[in-house]
Amino acid sequence: MAKTYDPQNIFAKILRGEIPNKTVLETEHSLAFHDIAPQAPHHVLVIPKGAYVCYDDFALEASEAEIVDFTRAVGEVCRMLGVQPGEGGAGFRLISNAGDNGLQEVPHLHVHILAGRRLGRMLPLPE
Repeated sequence: MAKTYDPQNIFAKILRGEIPNKTVLETEHSLAFHDIAPQAPHHVLVIPKGAYVCYDDFALEASEAEIVDFTRAVGEVCRMLGVQPGEGGAGFRLISNAGDNGLQEVPHLHVHILAGRRLGRMLPLPE
């Protein structure tokens, strides 16, 4: 996948209100919503409102305000879901896929927060 932002991607359409979502949290620079095909009891996506393709694009190009807002939004969603380890939660997994080898399907930065059950290994152990 090229590192070119496609303004017709599904998350851009969600941000423009063209496609509905089940919002969990909305901030000045971020939107969190339930995944339409959850892979765990809790499966929330967090996206920046800016046009960033993947995490490295965001980390290098976003303003400090956007980066702080996005990072805090992830933390707030974890708090809202009650999954923070050490705060009574059993933990969570945070995933961000990037590019073809990372199996990124939508060319808009998004992180998956998965929780609510024990999750398998991310990658198989080497043989």
